Amino acid sequence: MDRTSKIKQMLEQSPKDCFLWHALGLEYQKLQDMLQALACFEQVLTINKEYLGTYYHLGKTLEMAGRTEQAIQAYQDGITIAVKLKDNHARNELQMALDDLTDF
Repeated sequence: MDRTSKIKQMLEQSPKDCFLWHALGLEYQKLQDMLQALACFEQVLTINKEYLGTYYHLGKTLEMAGRTEQAIQAYQDGITIAVKLKDNHARNELQMALDDLTDF
């Protein structure tokens, strides 16, 4: 059984587990299945808007899918949550990703 299948099986038992949805999104991202990855990352944020690490990966996946404006919004939303949670490390990472995308 591959990793994607294992994670899906675990999600059947714990459908609101943000960690598992995030992990599944990363697996789809590795497989270059951006639509499935996006669906997983969006599911994480539906369950918990403050699951901070997902904003970075959502933004990167949107970038890879050529959806620049949505990627910018994902990074900005993540920065807002990072400030709220006083997570300066995450805020800085999201800001760098945003700067890389918007500095041309």
